[in-house]
Amino acid sequence: MQILGSPPPDRHTLWEDVHGILVGTLLVALSIQFLRATGLFTGQVAGLALVLSYPTGLPFGLLFFCINLPFYFLAVKQLGWRFTIKSFVSVLLMSAMADSLPLVMTLDVPEWLGAIMFGVLSGIGLLSLFRHGATLGGVGIVALWLQDTRGIKAGYIQLGFDLCVFLVALTLFDWDRVAWSLLGAVILNALITINHRRDRYIARS
Repeated sequence: MQILGSPPPDRHTLWEDVHGILVGTLLVALSIQFLRATGLFTGQVAGLALVLSYPTGLPFGLLFFCINLPFYFLAVKQLGWRFTIKSFVSVLLMSAMADSLPLVMTLDVPEWLGAIMFGVLSGIGLLSLFRHGATLGGVGIVALWLQDTRGIKAGYIQLGFDLCVFLVALTLFDWDRVAWSLLGAVILNALITINHRRDRYIARS
């Protein structure tokens, strides 16, 4: 029985969306700290921003935010303003958190653990965002659009983009650094592929 004035049972409330987006962005921002601590990287826009931040010294959050801007045109056209606004807020939050966390915490972990922790934390964080109608821009926007319109799993799409990034990275970094980074990306995309399914999770934002 639905209470008068309450949202439909299959739609998230505003508070649930706020909670899900805050938790998701915090987990992804924390996962970036494990990459920084081990000198690893990832694919997609986050990986590009992280790789550029190493030689330039520019803040990861600033680069991540700026690179994402062109993808919002696709988001508005194909996925609507509601999704775009949530994603824009998520990118702002994650960028700010990722640049703020090093001020209050330091990590000293081996590369293998950094790769695993990145994959697990970022995978869970992105799932939280996806289930509340948001993403962190970039390839995530394209992946969600193709999954909803073409039925291609978002995890497969993101992993395909990641593999291209890592092939290029082989010409720039040592092979072992690329291998550990690839492990993190595989864990991340496996979590999304297994868990982000519309036929299992039907709540809408």
